[in-house]
Amino acid sequence: MELLCCEVDPMKRALPDSNLLYDDRVLHNLLTIEERYLPQCSYFKCVQKDIQPFMRRMVATWMLEVCEEQKCEEEVFPLAMNYLDRFLAVVPTRKCHLQLLGAVCMFLASKLKETIPLTAEKLCIYTDNSIKPQELLEWELVVLGKLKWNLAAITPHDFIEHILRKLPLPKDKLLLIRKHAQTFIALCATDFNFAMYPPSMIATGSVGAAICGLQCDDGESSLCGDSLTELLAKITSTDVDCLKACQEQIEAVLVSNLRQVRQQQQQSNRSKMVDELDQASTPTDVRDINL
Repeated sequence: MELLCCEVDPMKRALPDSNLLYDDRVLHNLLTIEERYLPQCSYFKCVQKDIQPFMRRMVATWMLEVCEEQKCEEEVFPLAMNYLDRFLAVVPTRKCHLQLLGAVCMFLASKLKETIPLTAEKLCIYTDNSIKPQELLEWELVVLGKLKWNLAAITPHDFIEHILRKLPLPKDKLLLIRKHAQTFIALCATDFNFAMYPPSMIATGSVGAAICGLQCDDGESSLCGDSLTELLAKITSTDVDCLKACQEQIEAVLVSNLRQVRQQQQQSNRSKMVDELDQASTPTDVRDINL
């Protein structure tokens, strides 16, 4: 008697449409309209007076953690950050409203990309109930109005499959490269330095960084060093020098992120050690520790 495992993913996902992926007109149209969805200016200089870049990074990190914990589609977080940046580029906002704005942007992005979107109540819980569902719904209308209901923004994820299919990559490496590129894209979304970069450049740089980082260029001359950069630049009609600089920045962001993770782990270990020392309250324990 055979036992059938019923533990399958209950979420139904749409399969990639080959008619779209293999039609170069789709890629051409994406490249043509992508800059329409970029922030209008570097808003920290000309619009925002109360919000600083480190505050954006903090709320972006929180948004990324929420999306990861809720297992959102990879496109949700970069799309939500696109909404946030476009809103902040036109509306002066108080810092006490920044987390509320981030929650609203995730709310809208999940509605557009998720089969089962995040609920207002769940997002409020992630703010420790510092905002109310009704407040989030009211701000939803405000954000929609300022974005002129134009939510179908182009993100770097829209370019990944178009780029990968044009590269001579081994099929057994595609999934890993895609995952790494998606991670780079998420890290770029947390860094304001990439907010005004064209999505195609971020996608191309992320794929290049993933291939180099995974050493998938071994044995394939077209995927080595400058040859890879030139091939990627040709696919998305990007300037080679600009793409090279973008990829270097992406790799620097990864190094910085890893350094921060290590520092947090070290701080956590120190805190744990302090707690253990505090618990060692008897003379015997203290003597043993000193020894």
